[in-house]
Amino acid sequence: MTTAAKTPTPDTELETVLTSFDTAYTWNYRGVKDGLGDLYEKAKRDQWNGSERLDWSIHVEPESEILPPALSPMSGYEPYEKLRSKDLERFQHAMISLTLSQFLHGEQGAMIVASQLVAATPWIDAKYYASTQTMDEARHVEVFSRYLNEKLEWEWPINRELKELLDVTIHDSRWDFKYLGMQIVIEGLAMAAFGSIYQICQEPLLKDLLLNVMRDESRHVAFGVHSLKDYYADMSESEMRDREDFLIYACQLSRDRLVAYEIADAMGWDRDEVRQAQLDSPVGKMVRSALFMRVVPNLKRLGLLTPRVRDAFEKLEIIQFENMDPELQEKQFGLV
Repeated sequence: MTTAAKTPTPDTELETVLTSFDTAYTWNYRGVKDGLGDLYEKAKRDQWNGSERLDWSIHVEPESEILPPALSPMSGYEPYEKLRSKDLERFQHAMISLTLSQFLHGEQGAMIVASQLVAATPWIDAKYYASTQTMDEARHVEVFSRYLNEKLEWEWPINRELKELLDVTIHDSRWDFKYLGMQIVIEGLAMAAFGSIYQICQEPLLKDLLLNVMRDESRHVAFGVHSLKDYYADMSESEMRDREDFLIYACQLSRDRLVAYEIADAMGWDRDEVRQAQLDSPVGKMVRSALFMRVVPNLKRLGLLTPRVRDAFEKLEIIQFENMDPELQEKQFGLV
């Protein structure tokens, strides 16, 4: 099978980055953060084995309609509208493999950040939970990688904007930035994306995979909310401004730039045209905005929806999610 994604070579398979953050011993072995003890118990109880939980014997046709083509963010783009038969199947194959590849890379980033939180977080019960999340993320990397390589037979490199967001979260030396970048923003975006695809997915193995991953991810977002509760209440103006800058940057990066321009490589289209078509697409705009339905209300819970952040979110057209109930969304999927 000919693909646009390049086969990794020894010099591209490994990337080393220098990180620096304070590692915290804690000699208080009693639980000190409300909610984390119960979350840890739930994490221990809900561990699962991807090799056994999922039915890998299910046949998947890579170029089948795993996702409905009617919801394509390329609708209205002239070269896309002219696609017929095999070319349309190739487009569908490229889109689902590209989307799941970014999920895969994001899960590896989450695994790295969770391992950093084991060292950096100042509470023992948070260290307990971050340890279970590290295992969760390893399992997610495993199952997404297996699905991509065994079923879709097409894995893409990481999107440059996702890489930028992961890098800034991994590099920052402050432990609460790791929570904000990963647990609140990236995991929140992922939960919304997983939920959207789960609802429209027409392939049973992927549907089951996503549901199991979502059960874990709902705990991970809760971990961030519980850990950061009240942390920002008495923070100085200068320190709070740093957090505002980070959140505005992270959400702008995700809302305006995370578009599948790489799809042009697979289809022989112009990258700039493909990017602009997705930015202009009503479907694309709706999907990108909906990704924030968990991020915005959780930031409000943490007291981080400040006037400055609110103004930025109004411009990004995502402020409308501030009063949504993330737990209600989880109940709709049977996650709680």
